[in-house]
Amino acid sequence: MKFSLAASAILLALGVSGCSQAPVEPAAVAAGASVLSQASLQAFADGLDVKYRVITNRPDDNCIKDVAEGRCFQAEIVLTSAIDFDGRDFEIYYSQMRPVQSVQSTDFVIEHVKGDLHRIKPTERFGGFKANKSQTLAFRGELWQLSETDAMPNYYITSPGLKPVVIASTRLAVEAETGLEQRPYVEAFSDADKQYRRTDNDKLPWATAAVLFEGNESLVADPAAAAQRIIPAPLSQTLEAELGTLDLSGGIAIELPQGLDKVAIDAALARLARLGIEEAATGAKLKLVSDDSLDEEAYHLLIRPEGAEIKAATEAGFAYGLSSLAALIQPGKPVITAQKISDAPRYGFRGMHVDVSRNFHSKEFMLSLLDQMAAYKLNKLHLHMGDDEGWRLEIDGLPELTEIGSKRCHDLTEDTCLLPQLGSGPDADVKVNGFYTKADYIEILKYASARQIQVIPSMDMPGHSRAAVKAMEARYRRLAEAGDIKGAEEYRLIDPQDKTVYSSVQYYDDNTLNVCIESTYHFVDKVIDEIAKLHREAGQPLTRYHIGADETAGAWLESPKCEAFIANNDKGVADKSELGAYFIERVANMLHDKGIEPAGWSDGMSHTRPEKMPAMNQSNIWDVVAYKGHQRAHKQANMGWEVVLSNPEVLYFDFPYEADPKEHGYYWASRATNSQKVFGFMPGNLPANAEQWLDIENNPFEADDRKVLDEKGQVISEPMGAGQAFYGIQGQLWSETIRSDEQAEYMIFPRLLMLAERAWHKPGWEVPYNHEGMLYNQSSGTFTTEARAQQAADWQQMANTLGHKELAKLDLAGIHYRVPTVGARIEDGKLSANIAFPGLGIEYREAGGNWQPYQGPVAVTKLPVEVRGVAADGTRKGRALEVK
Repeated sequence: MKFSLAASAILLALGVSGCSQAPVEPAAVAAGASVLSQASLQAFADGLDVKYRVITNRPDDNCIKDVAEGRCFQAEIVLTSAIDFDGRDFEIYYSQMRPVQSVQSTDFVIEHVKGDLHRIKPTERFGGFKANKSQTLAFRGELWQLSETDAMPNYYITSPGLKPVVIASTRLAVEAETGLEQRPYVEAFSDADKQYRRTDNDKLPWATAAVLFEGNESLVADPAAAAQRIIPAPLSQTLEAELGTLDLSGGIAIELPQGLDKVAIDAALARLARLGIEEAATGAKLKLVSDDSLDEEAYHLLIRPEGAEIKAATEAGFAYGLSSLAALIQPGKPVITAQKISDAPRYGFRGMHVDVSRNFHSKEFMLSLLDQMAAYKLNKLHLHMGDDEGWRLEIDGLPELTEIGSKRCHDLTEDTCLLPQLGSGPDADVKVNGFYTKADYIEILKYASARQIQVIPSMDMPGHSRAAVKAMEARYRRLAEAGDIKGAEEYRLIDPQDKTVYSSVQYYDDNTLNVCIESTYHFVDKVIDEIAKLHREAGQPLTRYHIGADETAGAWLESPKCEAFIANNDKGVADKSELGAYFIERVANMLHDKGIEPAGWSDGMSHTRPEKMPAMNQSNIWDVVAYKGHQRAHKQANMGWEVVLSNPEVLYFDFPYEADPKEHGYYWASRATNSQKVFGFMPGNLPANAEQWLDIENNPFEADDRKVLDEKGQVISEPMGAGQAFYGIQGQLWSETIRSDEQAEYMIFPRLLMLAERAWHKPGWEVPYNHEGMLYNQSSGTFTTEARAQQAADWQQMANTLGHKELAKLDLAGIHYRVPTVGARIEDGKLSANIAFPGLGIEYREAGGNWQPYQGPVAVTKLPVEVRGVAADGTRKGRALEVK
């Protein structure tokens, strides 16, 4: 996960709870306390009710002043036992996203273990639990908790000599009608001012039914607008209705050009088949014609009553032409208006990033995602498989990477697994654990190749590497105990004498490779070579690898190995401040020498010295536009690098859709990133988005794109050069809060369709970039009234396309997309309701009664009144909102 700079400059604060980085021995059995058995521990865990409640996110004078800019939240954990329980030799482990600063309790302390793992321990004053009598742990934590999903599940209890037991009340539930995760242990937010506002300046409104109703009011149901809309929109589309229609109800008969292997378009044909358009000898004629005059991904599509023709120069062009043919079909209506389309993409890099390291996602999920990426003409899968919380790819010769690094469980020594994190619980056999075997990965690669998608693997380093570090330490111990010291040292990633005290953004003090030792580079070289072998075997050569390179905590500052390296090296490294850049530069050149292009996140890449880097580098810009994020993007584009926009406030799909504490996701850059916001993104002019966006607290901001010099006349920032442009855009799914494949789909879809729209198509309403530079704000006026009106009209058509056509296709593919929450209001006793995607159904109910279909304004007499959306196929429901 990437965090804002404001949130990342935080060191762990040790409050009155006596927080400790190192595992602590269990408390001794108090005098007079019962000795616990497995059965009594199980009974206690099964009957212990846990309630987590946020009291306020507004800081007070008791926050630690020099930590997190003096900001903290107040919360409570309430423990109520169903039985008398006088055992005291126990600890309760749980995940707390933000470190605890202080605890207001005489009976318990809360200690920090590692990352987000904390434990609750009874003090000597603890007198045991009495049946149905609550114990309350009030505490303060760093920053804030603005979402109910911040409260991680699967608290578990341990006692010496006994197997850990998950506390039943903290398990997740799944609501049958919506398929959404439920957190029965979390008390719902009710106070918008105290619980959902961070500061006095926070003006972001909670997305209540009334707020959503106002936002949807301009939308009008228009099924006809959806019929001809292709996602993503083509370069040109000319309807010729006067010529008639093409009827595909009898299927299609394909005529291939010489030299085109049908295997190359099988995936695109399978999408047509899912829509009911099968191959048939007597079907409508579909002729594919080679045309070498077209660009690599371009195509021409001609539709006539007698058949269709696709011209292209490559397999990708033919596949994209078939995708557009499928896009014109409405489920159950296989008739298409005559027309001609000429098309080519805006960006060569149209990507989706998926993090499977924090919480694992299955091979089946990845294959399904690749299908949908191909359907919407995305062509890059950035697969993030190595981070602090997990290593997810089998590597020949380094079995510990997956034997230990792919799972989390309660093993404080980390000999068999990593420590639990992110609410994973004590057991290794859970779905958030796992890895891709070599065969799995090869299958993913082949599947991607058949869909014209390049897979860009990533194992983040030198920071975000705890899974690798701990796995290689286990390897070291195994070989050292066998007397093989040379073998043990071969891939070791740390200097055991390093005394550096640090805390990463995710509160680890042991997650960074030591960049001064040769065994680190031997490890990196080994991993890259083994991944390259898998790519060769799959027939998709490894031509680009993502180093990561972000959020490095600097673990080597007091390393004797680094001190020796600084004192005697021929690499031109004279100071410890240069070590991070040295690692990235060395690995980038290692990749270059193997014929592999390096990629990395923009913050780490910005520390490198361009003259020491290969000429070609990809940099993913994850800087926030509201905080000068355009400046680094322009600087790196001016260096000639391939800049891929990944800006979090619009392209992080693990962020909430709407400003509602029940919505999933982290939210450090945005608390409301719905499909309309992604659709309205102007990637060609980053700073101009200041004219249509507000910052995280819903306040206007400025984006200064003028040339700026420091007091010495050195350039601090400047506009993008006249000959430069961005290389592409990429959506991101980080998976800290995303535990299941279904939840991953919920977060990705339908936003992925809007990502595809912006990556492929440049809209006429986008503000042209001014290479002379200017200051953009809410009144700078480049995003004109006319352009805003064009954008609104375009969104009107897109919203109808989703509601009347495209989401039905996702249903046919089994995609668990998000059904929007419904807007509603009650005036003069009548309920009025609307939805973000006209065409989807709406239901309402009164006083907890039966759900009724909403057809129009209706009288309601019993409170509470609730509303919810219905998926396109009429089966799955959206999350219900009460109409206040």
